[in-house]
Amino acid sequence: MSAVEQGWDDGLIARRANDRAVYDDPGADGDTAGGDCAHVPIGGTYGGTLKDRLDALRDLVGLSATRLEPATLAEAGRVLDEASARRRLSSRHTVVAIAGATGSGKSTLINALAGVPVSETGLRRPTTAAPIACTWSEGAAGLLDRLAIPGRLRRRPLAGGDGDEALQGLVLVDLPDHDSALTAHRAQVDRILGLVDAVIWVVDPEKYADAALHERYLRPLAGHADVSFVVLNQIDRLPGDAAHQVLDDLRRLLDEDGMALGEHGEPGATVLAVSALTGEGVAELRELLGAFVQDRTAAALRLSADVDAAALRLRPVYVGLGRPGLGERSQEHFGARLAVAVGATAAGEAAEREWRRNAGRACGTPWLRLWRWYERLRTPGGGESAEMPPAEDELTARQRVEQAVRVVADEAAHGLPAPWAQAVREAAVRGARGLPEALDELAVQAREPKSGKRPPLPAWWPVAVLMQASMTLLQIFGALWLVGQIIGVLSPGLLPPVLVMLAGIVGGPLVEWACAAAARGPAHRYGQETERRLREAAASCGRAMVLDPIAAELMRYREVRQQYATVSGRRLRTG
Repeated sequence: MSAVEQGWDDGLIARRANDRAVYDDPGADGDTAGGDCAHVPIGGTYGGTLKDRLDALRDLVGLSATRLEPATLAEAGRVLDEASARRRLSSRHTVVAIAGATGSGKSTLINALAGVPVSETGLRRPTTAAPIACTWSEGAAGLLDRLAIPGRLRRRPLAGGDGDEALQGLVLVDLPDHDSALTAHRAQVDRILGLVDAVIWVVDPEKYADAALHERYLRPLAGHADVSFVVLNQIDRLPGDAAHQVLDDLRRLLDEDGMALGEHGEPGATVLAVSALTGEGVAELRELLGAFVQDRTAAALRLSADVDAAALRLRPVYVGLGRPGLGERSQEHFGARLAVAVGATAAGEAAEREWRRNAGRACGTPWLRLWRWYERLRTPGGGESAEMPPAEDELTARQRVEQAVRVVADEAAHGLPAPWAQAVREAAVRGARGLPEALDELAVQAREPKSGKRPPLPAWWPVAVLMQASMTLLQIFGALWLVGQIIGVLSPGLLPPVLVMLAGIVGGPLVEWACAAAARGPAHRYGQETERRLREAAASCGRAMVLDPIAAELMRYREVRQQYATVSGRRLRTG
């Protein structure tokens, strides 16, 4: 079962305790066969950079499990599984596979290295039908069990045997032909190549440029050059300098494959020419293999190359273009779009008109208020009806909210790899569910003062009301004075009562006009305050329901990208 199928912890901080016990426990079970060859972990544990990369890869898979398809993470899970499995087996042994095409002489080569016939050779093709292993020391049973090589196909070299110190710890596996006509043989080759620590590719002068070898194996495994040997066999068949010419052409092809060549002490694939039949170059190959095995770094090098390959496959889903994020400008534009959708400007204008209407009612003449009361009685329903937005306006507001969410999600996802961009958009859509309804409720609350009372009155309001009452009293007083003269109660004199009445009649509208002019400033400020409250309420609601989930997804992406930078061994800009 792969690491992905076992279920990785999905959290912003992936739990590592259980998994790291697999990698770091010095007491993990190993291959104890052979007494002195009992399991000793590689360097005690996977240490240094490799350990950091494995930890980061494990965390990366855990953080990405709910964002990426299982197939995308399958290779990374396989690498983690193989790292755990290899860690539990003998570190004193190096498993080297010998792979080659039909007739390349790989079986002859392994016999030459062992000094005795280990693998069958002959003209019948394919000669090697199943993997055959040759071990130079005890304690490799667990490794061979992992390769599924049965006991009947396990060999020991008799010539040299345990006394051959240079190859102590070597496990050499002769593979079936990688170009075999039998599908089962090719499947065996592919399976074991994914499990061994190193590979010796055996080519002959006729098939060294075979496209199947280069396109199916060497080119995809170019990152594994440090654990690869490329041996040009059968050079005894080439006359004069032909062997050097073929070897140079082979190096050229390997260079085109992207496989670094380990020449002049540099890391990379080892390329040499041998003749397994005559023994030419075999001693040099034995010496190179001996040094490679005694170094005991092959398993770590192979695993590091596997991590490189997994990181390269994962790059498209972790590394995008540009610097993704949610800037202040995007957040401000989002809040502005929500304010338009919720009608903040219209609400402010309506609040301003309402304030001025209230001022007119309070400071207007009694006769005007009486007329307005009469008009309200004539209005169906007995009063002023509240303005209700038509259905199409509500639909438009909802569409504006949805558009605002799409725009801010697209801006936040710009430059993200496709899976993470999709995760950001989905987070925005989930958060926006119920946003129009929440904005409607906030709009109703924001239109009213926080205290729940009427708007605060300006300081001059009581004076204006008193003056309007005085103008009304003047009208009444003048009218009573005139009536008293008419009925003879008071001494006649038309001019004084008429002047008093005219003062009240003219003064009332003047006071009302003055109040209307003075109310413009407070009404405008009250409308602006209502609009501001509604804008802030809409922005706050949008931030909590949409922007915060988007920010959480972006934070998760930054964390996984940083983990990916550790896995890939490169320093990436995290945006």
